[in-house]
Amino acid sequence: MLSRALLIGFIVGTAFGILPGFALGVYFLPIIVAEDGADSAQITQAKSQSLATAVFRRDLAGSDLLHWGEGTLFLSRENLQYFFTLEGEISPGPDYKLYLTPKFVEDEAGFEAIKNNSIRVADVAGHENIRIAVPTSIDPTAYAAVVIWCERFSEFITAGRLTVQ
Repeated sequence: MLSRALLIGFIVGTAFGILPGFALGVYFLPIIVAEDGADSAQITQAKSQSLATAVFRRDLAGSDLLHWGEGTLFLSRENLQYFFTLEGEISPGPDYKLYLTPKFVEDEAGFEAIKNNSIRVADVAGHENIRIAVPTSIDPTAYAAVVIWCERFSEFITAGRLTVQ
C-alpha cells in the first residue's frame, strides 16, 4: 500500500513540477537569450532619418496579457539598407517574426487571411528597442503595415500601420 501511495505521489508531484517548469521555461528563455537592443544613438538616428513609422499598441483585438507590443517602429534607410528600429518593447516569446503586410490587421484571423500575400522580413531576436535589417531584396515602402507573429505557436503579437513621414 505504501509503494502505491508513493508511486501516485511521485506521479502527481512530477506532473505539478514539470508542467509549470516547462511553461516558465518557454516564457523566460527568450528573455534570457535575447540579443541587445538598439542603443540610444541608433534610436535617435532612426527617428531623425525616419521614412515611415508604425505604432504598436497593447489594446489591439489580437493582443492579450502575454502577447503584445508597445512603442513606435521607425523605418529608416542607411546607405542602401533599410532598417526597422523599435523604440519600445514587445512581450517576450519564442520564434517571433516581422512581416510586411498589404493591409493592417489586428488579430490572428486577420493575419492568417493575408499571410500568403505578406512577406517575412526577419527574425525578431529581442524584446526591447529592437533593430532589424531589412533584406535588400525587399522594399518595405511598398507595404501598408507590419505584423509581429509567433511562428511556433501561430500567435498574433502586435501590428502597426506604416505611415509615411
